[in-house]
Amino acid sequence: MWFFVRDPVRDFPFELSPEPAEGSPPGPWALHRGRKKATGSPVSIFVYDVKPGAEEQTQVAKAAFKRLKTLRHPNILAYIDGLETDKCLHVVTEAVTPLGLYLKTQAEAGASKELELSWGLHQIVKALSFLVNDCSLIHNNVCMAAVFVDRAGEWKLGGLDYMYSAQGNGGAPPHKGIPELEQYDPPELADSSGRAVREKWSADMWRLGCLIWEVFNGPLPRATALRNPGKIPKSLVPHYCELVGANPKVRPNPARFLQNCRAPGGFMNNRFVETNLFLEEIQIKEPAEKQKFFQELSKSLDSFPEDFCRHKVLPQLLTAFEFGSAGAVVLTPLFKVGKFLSAEEYQQKIIPVVVKMFSSTDRAMRIRLLQQMEQFIQYLDEPTVNTQIFPHVVHGFLDTNPAIREQTVKSMLLLAPKLNETNLNVELMKHFARLQAKDEQGPIRCNTTVCLGKIGSYLSASTRHRVLTSAFSRATKDPFAPSRVAGVLGFAATHNLYSMNDCAHKILPVLCGLTVDPEKSVRDQAFKAIRSFLSKLESVSEDPTQLAEVEKDVHAASSPGMGGAAASWAGWAVTGVSSFTSKLIRTHPTAAPGEPNISPSRTGVAGKLRVHGSRVGRSRTPKSHPLRAHSWPASITGEDQSPVTKATPLLTCWHVGSQDLIHGVMTTGMAWRPRAGR
Repeated sequence: MWFFVRDPVRDFPFELSPEPAEGSPPGPWALHRGRKKATGSPVSIFVYDVKPGAEEQTQVAKAAFKRLKTLRHPNILAYIDGLETDKCLHVVTEAVTPLGLYLKTQAEAGASKELELSWGLHQIVKALSFLVNDCSLIHNNVCMAAVFVDRAGEWKLGGLDYMYSAQGNGGAPPHKGIPELEQYDPPELADSSGRAVREKWSADMWRLGCLIWEVFNGPLPRATALRNPGKIPKSLVPHYCELVGANPKVRPNPARFLQNCRAPGGFMNNRFVETNLFLEEIQIKEPAEKQKFFQELSKSLDSFPEDFCRHKVLPQLLTAFEFGSAGAVVLTPLFKVGKFLSAEEYQQKIIPVVVKMFSSTDRAMRIRLLQQMEQFIQYLDEPTVNTQIFPHVVHGFLDTNPAIREQTVKSMLLLAPKLNETNLNVELMKHFARLQAKDEQGPIRCNTTVCLGKIGSYLSASTRHRVLTSAFSRATKDPFAPSRVAGVLGFAATHNLYSMNDCAHKILPVLCGLTVDPEKSVRDQAFKAIRSFLSKLESVSEDPTQLAEVEKDVHAASSPGMGGAAASWAGWAVTGVSSFTSKLIRTHPTAAPGEPNISPSRTGVAGKLRVHGSRVGRSRTPKSHPLRAHSWPASITGEDQSPVTKATPLLTCWHVGSQDLIHGVMTTGMAWRPRAGR
């Protein structure tokens, strides 16, 4: 009878690299990179080959296998699987990098590392505290070779080969026999008389001092070098000196060492350590504490290591949203962390969350999504935009809160290139027509006109012919002066989309009517536009063969490159209700519909001017002017062959803070009112 024996190594569900990884630590184990066969997820595999005549070392390796398998702590190397045969031992752990190699790579990259080192050392000391105080175990091998770093930058304590019981019931400490490891033994171990009085943690704390020295100064050449702290930070030096003192009795317990370093001004008393400690306990924190934490997190992320943000902060942000414990406050740090992700990772981790957020009825959530759309729009594909994003966004056009209506209009600049024929040419134009004609807020009517001019090149030829001329003509009759300016600039921005007949019979008559407008800035832009269109008509009159070239875009299919001046058109003509958008979220996220929250100090009238029956109060000029002079293309001006690039402010900032007599409502936010002579 034949008996078939399965090869356990061949059936092992992990593959390992044929050669040990770079930086493999000294000792009986060889560190290999590996992966799980079923999923391809990376792991680290420690391999020990059983050799004849090395029974003592084999017993040490087997004891380490058992220790790592049974000890579970966040700061100790995480055991995943293992294999034990007569020929070898395989220990599979989370994917890690030896600390020495990690620090070398960081130094070559020029990465700022003091925050990282403070948290890494905190983790190792915490692991030692767990071993000696909770488990009564002496690690007996604390050194650079026993510390590993995972993909999030978390330090893990390994090297459990020479561990023994602190209670003395496990026999003598294992013999190392490896000079590279024995150099970290404290001087009292050389005292054969045994008269040195020490605590159970004394030897490990000496070795911790050696580790701290090497972290900041490189490999330890000799024990006497410990007398010179070298590059160890000043805030850590006093505590380091306690560790490497000749008297083992005064070396602090790991728990007390942590407490000392976390004191005000201590090396481990910083925002990075505090953030990590909060994340470790986030599941038991109160909702108010989580809310405050996420609000403050965004300010600190720029100074945190990238790997930490990707692998530790991001999962917590996604969890916080998934279980509804944080709300809109997770958005800002979420998108900030998203900058560290590859396009594939962004699609897998953040886009599903963003899509789900758009269906939220929380106004604060919706308005923040609209405000930050520029950060994630590039990762949204067209089917997702048209079927899962746009149907929710268009509800903002009908919202009673003007801040949301305004942000919805602005978001169309980013969404328009991805919208299909129906959503862009039918659904969106329907909402734009209603806003432009009926919205009670002048700034929103103005911004709708601005947006239409910017997305005009994406519209179909039939929609352009039907919508643009009538929309811009309607804007020139708006009682809100900036809307009239936007209408003129809209004609200019889309000049290449009109036939010569439309220019002569539809556009010029409208522009001529504005030459007697009460506002000088409107008149100035009207005259400029008239001269430009007349120049275009005159050039075709002189040379009729140019007609086909001039009208080549009129019946062409929609294209993002057809906008001509649209691409360089000035920014938003009116900030409108933007000025209180952030205030809406910060202080009054649940304001009643149609009741914008504006403090009394913002509505004071310092000086009053009349605009078609309304009165407005003057305010400060903003730091950056949202409306700049239009860059008129040479094809319209006929003056030279290069675009006009000089930016001249068109409108002076005024704060609308009193009754609008035309619409009978209190206007809000920062409005842009033309002022004569500017």
